[in-house]
Amino acid sequence: MTAEAVAAVRIIHDHMRTVRDQLTDADWDKPSACAGWTVKDVFAHVTSNQKEMVDPTPPPAEPLPAMTAEQAMDALVAPRKDWTAADVLAEYDRYADAWFGALDALQQEPMASTVAPIADLGSYPLHQLANAFAFDHYCHLRIDLLGPDAPLRVELPEATDEEVRPGILWMLWGMPQMQRDELAAAVSQPLGLRLTGPGGGEWTVSPAGADGLITITDGIAGAVTATVESSAHDFVSWGTKRCDWRTCCTVTGDEAYAASVLDVLNIV
Repeated sequence: MTAEAVAAVRIIHDHMRTVRDQLTDADWDKPSACAGWTVKDVFAHVTSNQKEMVDPTPPPAEPLPAMTAEQAMDALVAPRKDWTAADVLAEYDRYADAWFGALDALQQEPMASTVAPIADLGSYPLHQLANAFAFDHYCHLRIDLLGPDAPLRVELPEATDEEVRPGILWMLWGMPQMQRDELAAAVSQPLGLRLTGPGGGEWTVSPAGADGLITITDGIAGAVTATVESSAHDFVSWGTKRCDWRTCCTVTGDEAYAASVLDVLNIV
């Protein structure tokens, strides 16, 4: 199970509370580093996720067209764009504790091993939802609100392995499914991935098998065609196309092959 991810989410939200408590009225309307979203929108994204998990909105009488995960997130933020910061914070305070409890419950069987689809991202055991939130909320906090291109300057403790690694695991679990066809076409030879610092480790990305999915295994095999190295924190940024991988990665081996894979990679 991934109870460690629930602990990571709690740490991340302790930091989010630190940030929100220092925001000025002007800060809420500043553009974040998440394209199209203000600081308030980022918090509204977080609170809307919490609300929908704890108290889902009843489905409309007429079924909505299928949406990608990103479209669904935008659809939740859209009705909150006219909310005040106080409205967003009130929703957070109303649902946060119950949401933590729901994540804890998903670590218990039989729910933990129940596999469910997540929009266009693939199908996952429900216990891994905590990892998805650890990734998503870490990314929004540390990169979209506080990163080099972000609008806020709030001092937080350095991120720890406990905080970062569960989100990194989600990214690795998601890679085979989120871009099934694109990565199956791009990954023609084994590629090493070395992430340093908190959340780091080594993995080998291998070509797709009969199921059409690339595989990712622990450790770097001796026969990799190239190895890509960056910090785990930077992987959250370049792996989601928030920055160009060329600005923070080093490549050993066949650089052209590595580039052909990394240019395709776009984790959600």
